Amino acid sequence: DSPEASPSVVFENIERCGPKLLEMLLESISGLVVDADFTVELIPEINVAVATFIKSIDTKEFVKKCSEHKRVREFKMTVRLLESTQTIKAENLPDSISTDYLAVYFENARNGGGPVSDVQLFPEENSAIITFCDHKGNT
Repeated sequence: DSPEASPSVVFENIERCGPKLLEMLLESISGLVVDADFTVELIPEINVAVATFIKSIDTKEFVKKCSEHKRVREFKMTVRLLESTQTIKAENLPDSISTDYLAVYFENARNGGGPVSDVQLFPEENSAIITFCDHKGNT
């Protein structure tokens, strides 16, 4: 794996920290501004939030600072780097979508893509699993 740290950080057990509070907390810890320097995606189904840094920072150091932060500990949140993966799931796809369209879309560098090795379409769920040749093409 590459020595470069992920630009994304996972916050688990976020139920005691509302979305706006989490954003303010991350701004306070990082010294950065939400939307301009980083984004936060909530995944309430699994009680997780993912902060992705647009501005280049030392995410390993940020994880360490968060883990030691008084409020993060009070909320009993855990913090870790988002691990790299070669596979993503695309959801809410139109009925007419094809595997070829998805492969070309996700291979387009403008979409943050890279070489795709496989696309599995699940029409009944309007979703697909896209597998990249390496983990760099799934941003």
